[in-house]
Amino acid sequence: MLKKLLIHTRKSIKLITLISVALLIILGVVASFYKVSYSVNIDGEIVGYTDNKSKLQAQINDYIENGENTNTAFVQVEKLPEYNICLLKKDVESDDNKIFNMIKSDGTTYYRYYAILENQEEKIYVPNFSEAEEIVNQLKEKSSSNIENITISEKYETELKEMTAVGDAVSKLYVKPKDVIVASNKKSNSNRTSSGTVNTAMSISSSKVSLGISLKKPVSGIISSRFGSRSSIRSSAHTGLDIATSTGTPVSVAASGTVTFSGWKGSYGKLIVVTHSNGVQTYYGHCSQLYASVGQTVTQGQTIAAVGSTGNSTGPHLHFEIRVNGVAYNPQNYLY
Repeated sequence: MLKKLLIHTRKSIKLITLISVALLIILGVVASFYKVSYSVNIDGEIVGYTDNKSKLQAQINDYIENGENTNTAFVQVEKLPEYNICLLKKDVESDDNKIFNMIKSDGTTYYRYYAILENQEEKIYVPNFSEAEEIVNQLKEKSSSNIENITISEKYETELKEMTAVGDAVSKLYVKPKDVIVASNKKSNSNRTSSGTVNTAMSISSSKVSLGISLKKPVSGIISSRFGSRSSIRSSAHTGLDIATSTGTPVSVAASGTVTFSGWKGSYGKLIVVTHSNGVQTYYGHCSQLYASVGQTVTQGQTIAAVGSTGNSTGPHLHFEIRVNGVAYNPQNYLY
């Protein structure tokens, strides 16, 4: 019995050895004529072959993210390739360029640039935000009479507009201030009157303290500048939070309290300050209209102003501050 088992085992080993040798020979023959490659399918159809799918896909990903223009935001591609491993004759060249060009021809490029608007009408286009800021700052320095109507808008379009150099843009947008007459001077002064007291010291803290009161968002919108940030349009760290929204949007008071300042305050433009309990104050800056006066008691949610772009501002938004005993704290620790 044992002898038969040994004979059977030897025969099996020989058979396995023969099969292994045969497979190695077959693989050697195949390897001499064929290579491992990948068929590339787009929308279920084979469009070519690639020897390095990682390299090809990386090239496609880079194109989708960056495009071929410095102003490209992204490229939208509806149909991405799928890869399947296969054997291909060694003399067959890969189709990487052909496949990549097919992806490019199917893509839709979206460009990012910035429009300078006057009275909500697009006038000038520049490639980046820093140039848009520089144009606005130069118009302010020149006291252009239309500065309060100048805003910046980020654009995403499939067509790239003609870009304008900063100097040319300032020349096109600048409007010489009108000669001041007595009547208009009185109107201007009345527009900038104020009453009450306000603390504008650049004293800020990144920590979070207990306010002892609950707050409600004064407006809804997009945060355009965060607490503590620095910018070319301000000389120090940002003491509040900027919430961008359209001009005229109602501003509601974040908590009940008493109005202790109402009027024009330098770079804040038209500003309202409401004093609450526990030394807490909330500031509402760059408003277009102020509806509450000093000494008035206001209740949480009551409309006290309208969003604008007065003072040191590049577009309609609400500057919202929270101060405790004169120190400014990050509003995002409590709201938004």
